[in-house]
Amino acid sequence: MAFVSSRVVDAGAGQRVELDWAAISDTGRRRDVNQDSLIVEFPIVAVADGMGGYTAGEVASAAVTSRLQELATADDGPVSETAIEDALRLAVVDLAESVEDVSPGTGTTVTGLVFGLHDGRPGWTVFNIGDSRVYRLDGDVLSQVTTDHSVVQELIAIGAITPDEAETHPHGNVITRAVGFSEDPVPDYLVAPIETDTRWVVCSDGLTKELTDYGIRHYLLLGSTPAEAARLLVDAAVENGGRDNISVIVLDALLRDDTAAREA
Repeated sequence: MAFVSSRVVDAGAGQRVELDWAAISDTGRRRDVNQDSLIVEFPIVAVADGMGGYTAGEVASAAVTSRLQELATADDGPVSETAIEDALRLAVVDLAESVEDVSPGTGTTVTGLVFGLHDGRPGWTVFNIGDSRVYRLDGDVLSQVTTDHSVVQELIAIGAITPDEAETHPHGNVITRAVGFSEDPVPDYLVAPIETDTRWVVCSDGLTKELTDYGIRHYLLLGSTPAEAARLLVDAAVENGGRDNISVIVLDALLRDDTAAREA
């Protein structure tokens, strides 16, 4: 699955934000079913990575992105944190009512960006449950924006293992939070202003299992457009093993001064 689009947003105060994005989801080499789901519907872009059996994970991730899709297209004004949480709770209800074979362990990650104005300035609300990730590339500097909800991340936080050791840890695939039946789906949030030309990545762990941060940075710099960068990332992850489903959204956010254009 591949999707490419763009949008220009009036940010007020004589500014506009030019958004270009591309999304690709690939089953990978070792899975028969793609249990990842994507939403790329302004003002929301997000990835959900389902778990819980042959088709149950696919149902869980699709329930989340379907509810976020409804939220993105509703004419209810800016998308709030409360609205995100309500959408995720409805997704859990949808999952419980599904005719598919779901179990108490069925669930999904969800990670994404919501565009909005924060104190009058354009920016993103970043939200996360699980170990899918958001990255930000400023110039040639890549940073991981979200923090994984995983066993290995907790071990890293207390100094029990190093990030390098986490790559081969036997519990590397175990997450500590998910959208599912066991807890209220309240994400972690942070606000990231759009201050310069930035490139953002939202991805499932199928990408980060196969590429280091250095590799992700390399392909983001190599790709001149979001579509090219997304394709390079997914192809590299598949080539490196493709052990899991791989979903990637690459988004360029360009802040522009619109004053001259308005005066003209």
